[in-house]
Amino acid sequence: MTPGPPHPEYTRRLTDWDAEISAYDRTSRRISSARLVTAGIALIVAAQVMRGIVSSWWLAAPALAFLALVVFHARVTEQIERARRARTWYERGLERIDGRWPGHGPDGARFLDRQPFAADLDVFGPGSLFQLLNTTRTEAGEETLASWLLAGAPPDEVRARQAAVDDLRPAVDFREAVAVTAVGAETGRTSGLSRWAARTPAGLPRAMGAVFAVMGLISAVLVVGTFQLRIDGRMLVLWLPVQLALALTFWRRSQAALALVDVAARDLALLSAVLERIERQDFRSPRLRRLHDSLETAGATPSQRIAALLRLITWLDSTRNQIFAPIAWLMMVPFVLAVSIDRWHARYATAIPGWLQAVGDVEALAALATYAYEHDDDPFPTIVDVGPVFEAAALGHPLIPEREAVRNDVALGGEHPHLLLVSGSNMSGKSTLLRAIGVNVVLALAGAPVRAGQLRLSPMALGTSLRIDDSLQAGHSRFYAEILRIRAIVDLTRDSPAVLFLLDEMLAGTNSHDRRIGAEAITRTLVDHGAIGLVTTHDLALAEVVPSMGGRAANVHFEDRIEDGAMVFDYRMRPGVVTHSNALALMRAIGLDV
Repeated sequence: MTPGPPHPEYTRRLTDWDAEISAYDRTSRRISSARLVTAGIALIVAAQVMRGIVSSWWLAAPALAFLALVVFHARVTEQIERARRARTWYERGLERIDGRWPGHGPDGARFLDRQPFAADLDVFGPGSLFQLLNTTRTEAGEETLASWLLAGAPPDEVRARQAAVDDLRPAVDFREAVAVTAVGAETGRTSGLSRWAARTPAGLPRAMGAVFAVMGLISAVLVVGTFQLRIDGRMLVLWLPVQLALALTFWRRSQAALALVDVAARDLALLSAVLERIERQDFRSPRLRRLHDSLETAGATPSQRIAALLRLITWLDSTRNQIFAPIAWLMMVPFVLAVSIDRWHARYATAIPGWLQAVGDVEALAALATYAYEHDDDPFPTIVDVGPVFEAAALGHPLIPEREAVRNDVALGGEHPHLLLVSGSNMSGKSTLLRAIGVNVVLALAGAPVRAGQLRLSPMALGTSLRIDDSLQAGHSRFYAEILRIRAIVDLTRDSPAVLFLLDEMLAGTNSHDRRIGAEAITRTLVDHGAIGLVTTHDLALAEVVPSMGGRAANVHFEDRIEDGAMVFDYRMRPGVVTHSNALALMRAIGLDV
């Protein structure tokens, strides 16, 4: 069934989950009451047994009933937990739709230092693009989504992701199932599994598993026979040192085979659950179908392979039980399991990075699909192979609520100017325009829809200088930090086939004369190297750079006006140079006598 518009659809599903949680809670209370009654009956029966009125076998019925209720209660509790995660999932969705999402969920701040433009464009951090998009629940998913935002994909890959996102856009049930699989933490950890998979197998021979099993069986037979006085106890005394010697011989290798497996087990359960849901999904897009088909391992699915390993780990955990441990060690069960786990590790551990990447890809695509579903008016951009070019109609900033955002048309490259020099007064919208362009490029080249009426662009690298601060630790002034960033952008034009530069208040930390000369030289160099971009300025002298560059540059501006003593902005970009400044008006508005 095709889902309806996101807000009513989420509201309906939220109501359904609330009703389901209430039903599960009622069932849980009934089971708790039944357990108390069953325990009471068991006590009454036990009293009758102690008096010799009834046989002890009568205790079996309430004991089995109590055990069944415990198992059933655990399943109901698990269903309640999943239902609550689903409810939270739709609550977060409504918050995103209503513009109440900033500050909720992981913000990806740990990725900020991977690209200079990440902080400039609010790609990561509180209220960032990542926080808006991120619905992943594993480290693999977060890493994949972050990597897509940090590095634009080639045209064919962008188009493949667009088709995959469009495939997953209406699949609300699937996206919900993937998102609510992780239990406990906000994000499911998978780093422990990666460390375990990267370890070198201990190399325990397959035959040793049979040897350990046979020796354990012999020990069990000797112990039972000795206690039943059917076997001479001296045989057991002679046999146990032989078994101990074998155990000591393979002790280190067995422990190496089991190292980190407990940490991996937690991650394996999560990975298996997510993979099992992916394996059951019927995908239409070629990229998702290829990913789905690549998961099969030697005739079985990854979730089946992982389930087999988890059974071994469960048995290993049971050998640590205080009651069962002596029997398990006598029968060499831990050694048998060590061989089996080591053989699994040797055969399938190399496939785990691929499984994690598959989960990461699906989660990242599902995150973009969720964004696409919740912003169904945002189109996919058209990706062209030859550039650089950026042509946008009705371009807006995706982090500004749609009802508040003012949209502008922007055209760079191709038949359009390669440089737009943007003048205007304080708070008129110059910096917001630069960030809107940059963030939409990040979205477009990640494979997501964009906040625009339409957008046509080529692959390009981003070079930005929007938020530059001095550094006491490095001994850099703001101006020095800025020119270092600009030099990096110039260097980028030498390494990349196409660069989009976004420079806010370029060279504001120096005098007007040096700024004029430096700005002209820098912008000319960038354009000569094939880059396209925008430069904002308060210094109208920089507008004189444009005529010297012929048709490759153009002046545009933002305006303001005074209404009833208040500064008013319409945030519309217009051709030409701004004709006035609001600096004096702003100073007077706050009471400065100027």
